[in-house]
Amino acid sequence: MGPKELSHDGPIVPRLAAIEDMAGMSILCSDKTGTLTMNKMVIQEETPVYKKGESQYSLLRYAAMAAKWWEPPRDALDTLTLNAVDMPSMSAVEQLAFLPFDPIVKRTEGTVKEISTGKIYKTTKGAPHVILKLVTSTNQNQKANEAITAAVEEDVHSFGLRGIRTLAVAKTNDKDQWEFLGMLTFLDPPRPDTKQTIEDSNKYGVAVKMITGDHLLIARETARVLGMGDYVIDANKLPVLDPVTEKKPANLAHDFGDMCLSVDAFSHVFPEQKYLIVECLRELGYKVGMTGDGVNDAPALKRADVGIAVAGATDAARAAADIVLTQPGLSTVVEGVLISRRIFVRISNFLTYRIAATLQLLVFFFIAILAFKPVEYMPSGWETIPEFYDSKEWPEFFKMPVLMLMLITLLNDGTLIAIGYDNAKARDTPEKWNLRVMFVVSSMLAAVSCVSSLLLLKVSLQSWQHGNFLRQFEVGRLSYGQITTAIYLKVSISDFLTLFSARTGPDWFFSIAPEWSLIGAAAVALLVSTILALTWPESTMDDVPIQGLAQGKPYDFIMYIWVYCVAWFFVQDAVKVLTYYLLKTFNVFGFNDTGKLVLPDSALRYIRDNKAKDLHSINASGSRR
Repeated sequence: MGPKELSHDGPIVPRLAAIEDMAGMSILCSDKTGTLTMNKMVIQEETPVYKKGESQYSLLRYAAMAAKWWEPPRDALDTLTLNAVDMPSMSAVEQLAFLPFDPIVKRTEGTVKEISTGKIYKTTKGAPHVILKLVTSTNQNQKANEAITAAVEEDVHSFGLRGIRTLAVAKTNDKDQWEFLGMLTFLDPPRPDTKQTIEDSNKYGVAVKMITGDHLLIARETARVLGMGDYVIDANKLPVLDPVTEKKPANLAHDFGDMCLSVDAFSHVFPEQKYLIVECLRELGYKVGMTGDGVNDAPALKRADVGIAVAGATDAARAAADIVLTQPGLSTVVEGVLISRRIFVRISNFLTYRIAATLQLLVFFFIAILAFKPVEYMPSGWETIPEFYDSKEWPEFFKMPVLMLMLITLLNDGTLIAIGYDNAKARDTPEKWNLRVMFVVSSMLAAVSCVSSLLLLKVSLQSWQHGNFLRQFEVGRLSYGQITTAIYLKVSISDFLTLFSARTGPDWFFSIAPEWSLIGAAAVALLVSTILALTWPESTMDDVPIQGLAQGKPYDFIMYIWVYCVAWFFVQDAVKVLTYYLLKTFNVFGFNDTGKLVLPDSALRYIRDNKAKDLHSINASGSRR
């Protein structure tokens, strides 16, 4: 039922255990492009050109040559360039070789031949710092290299401060040297709902950290616009795999944990660093979610507690993920978190009830067998009392027929099926199992039911004694068969009513309306139990006399049992609320320790010691990595 409920809002859940992990997720590492943003590039008029004679259109055309222009666009950047170029004009060139995009290299390259002249050259498009390094490595003119470097860094910095992304374009000359032609500028606007989604995520205790391969200034501006925080660092501060063994650092969490907790966004990140960020946060004890769409995201998706393949992800990413989104953006993730938490609450309430119901039966029968000897409650000279003419001596110890116990269990199990459809309230913090708290609450629920059942058993056995409590209600002189049936009804009613207390957790039973299916199932079970208690034929089962309460006086005893059970139900619910209050007030068994991200003192010291310095370095260095 959990995956079905989630699928209504878009996510597909290949791994069922991911529902529990998603309910406990406290950190979500999100990719920027396509998840936080629209992934729909809008080209800008401003086009820095560094070679005389070039224009925005010529840059677009050279950029198209660094793609397979005759095929459908592979990504948003290809879509941007190919849609802006006159496709028929591309028939004037023939592509001889193509180097596809690699997240490590961060550029694409095409080798083309002009059909009219036979001239062959290469074009490339990619991240400015990558293209700049390529250009300066083939140009021996140091002065020219310094000039182009200064110009590019200044422009990238200027555009980055405004959140405008840049795509560098270069081409080889007749000497096979790369020349930096210019940069295309474009915007990838945030999704309209992203800012609100991040606010909602923080409200529900899930910290969102942006991980992107974009420039640091772009990441910083995006984080600012979306309200994610302003602490953004570059990938050169992040851990890397050992170049020889390709293993993670030995003390990953110790050396980088405070940084990963403190930082709001990471820029210029390589795929292996995504994996290490996730692993670092997991080693600190947090449940971590990770969104991704590419082949290179697969290791991080696989390592995360909740790997989320976004809409349009590659087959490799979908195979590695625990949850696959069918709709773009993070809003479906937040909704999925709430649904998962409601499912978790239902399971938690079910287990609380199941433990309480089991304890109630076990403890009641254990005490009843040891503490009560029905034969001792028989009136003196019972052989001469007309009501006992056809009766045998009462048993040496209290017991109930196996069939009655089976009926209680079967009707109870039928009702429990409906709890999967019950209304539940998602909590504002990540969920985590606390079995000691669950056992304490279950024990208190069971204790109240058990005490009330033992009291009814005692006063029922004493019904023949003068001045008995039941005589005040004109109820008395119960046969042993009636006592057995009365206890059966009492245990049944208490068992079912305990469910309505357990289902609301720390709140009063009336705070969350039950689903109609649950009400119907409980009503049927209670009605069946009541009818059986009224009409059970007088008989003996397992050497235990049984008699329906409607087969002899007092006829209204069953009404008093119902009133008695309902009164004790209010007591039971009050005890439950008080128990939760005490657990919360005194933080018993770590009751208040949720999975929510709370920065430890070491992380706060890291922010105090490094944030101002890192931000100053960003402002001072401009676009330098």
